[in-house]
Amino acid sequence: MLSSGPRHRLGAVALAALLGEWRTDAPAYEGLAERIRLLLIDGRVSADVRLPSERELSERLRLSRTTVTAAYRRLRETGYAHSRQGSGTTTALPSGHHGAAQEETGIDLTKATLPATRLLAEVAAEATERLTGHLGWSGYTLRGLTELRSAIAERYAERGLPTTPDQILVTLGGQSAIALLARTLLSRGDRAYAESPSYPHAYDALQLAGARVVTSPVTVEHGWDLPALEATFARTTPAMAYVMPDFHNPTGWSMSLEGRERLLHAAARIDALVVADDTTAELDIDRPEAHPPLGVLADRQRARVVHVGSASKLLWGGLRIGWIRAEQELITRLIAQRSATDLGTPVWEQHVTALLLPRAAEIVEERREQLRIGRRALYAAVGRLLPDWRLPERLHGGLATWARLPTAVSSQLTLAARARGLLVTAGPRFGVDGAYERHLRLPITASPFQIERGVEILAEVWPRAAALPPTALVGAEAVV
Repeated sequence: MLSSGPRHRLGAVALAALLGEWRTDAPAYEGLAERIRLLLIDGRVSADVRLPSERELSERLRLSRTTVTAAYRRLRETGYAHSRQGSGTTTALPSGHHGAAQEETGIDLTKATLPATRLLAEVAAEATERLTGHLGWSGYTLRGLTELRSAIAERYAERGLPTTPDQILVTLGGQSAIALLARTLLSRGDRAYAESPSYPHAYDALQLAGARVVTSPVTVEHGWDLPALEATFARTTPAMAYVMPDFHNPTGWSMSLEGRERLLHAAARIDALVVADDTTAELDIDRPEAHPPLGVLADRQRARVVHVGSASKLLWGGLRIGWIRAEQELITRLIAQRSATDLGTPVWEQHVTALLLPRAAEIVEERREQLRIGRRALYAAVGRLLPDWRLPERLHGGLATWARLPTAVSSQLTLAARARGLLVTAGPRFGVDGAYERHLRLPITASPFQIERGVEILAEVWPRAAALPPTALVGAEAVV
């Protein structure tokens, strides 16, 4: 059987930019192989991508070809690459590559997700009973079940944004919703705005749609740089702006009312569609002021706003249910585009979600207590074991916090932690240009024991990582 070959080729210039300052006190070939492996694990480089030729990469990095050859050989030996005569070296992810770490410690801090709400088991049996009434038809639901769309619309109305079921499209999770919007509304070469840092898979979706991503910063000290946001909109005129105004991932910030007004005003001036990601919006621990959905302010600013939501963060990650809240005309366009990639959302999961959403207030209280406990455990452990690390003075909600390290060694630290069995994602995964080597996202969603043990491991490997040369910074991280 003939292989179609790798899907993409990564050039030497692009790989060098992703590598940053990769050299450590290990032999050069080991350091290079380890950094490429980290790029794969973090998702900054995909599997089945052809790497630059040994000659190209050696010239770009000013290394001997022997060093690059040895690095590629190490990647093949560990299952992170394979080679074929005449086809070069292609990236790979060995099956179960997280297994060893999880087996040793059971700690995975790469996913900022909570366990299933305690109400899920209670409604599962009722959802199964409801399912029997649907077995006589095809089961394909491009728009989503009426019961679920009504429940989602009612939840938006309760939060201050009147919505009808016809304004809701049910998708295969929030990520599917973002990707569907991007490939429907963006053309190759369009600019699309996203915050920096931001949810990594949103960047992926925008770029896969052919867009050029433009950004402005969000920091744990000050939140959104509104003048920079307005200037970016005016200068680059993005067709779409992806934002997470409530409990932003990864900084945990929520945008002020003034910031929301300025964001929408800037978008309206250039007729950019604002995609507001609501997946963390209800994960409030103790925010001093409440904020309605962004669309409540849209008419006043004459802005266009689409909302994206998900059951994964509030209810459970195993419920692959998301949705888009938009005007009916856009919903019709999205349904027409959707069938190119999927033919609907699982019916049983829709029934479970439809049964849980009317009890959202009860679930929000459950999540508030879980997140409060996780926040307390993380801040206490970091304060005790890593006092030089800087956390936000107050994290009012969301699923994680954005730790600032004393030196720019996030990738080296991540690799060292993985060697000890702790899975954590390096800061640059949350940017588009290799920035954020001075940051690390730390979830507050694991159990107190897992959080404390995770911080202990970070503290154990930190002295050696901190002694390495800082990674060269670019973009937003250039000014410290």
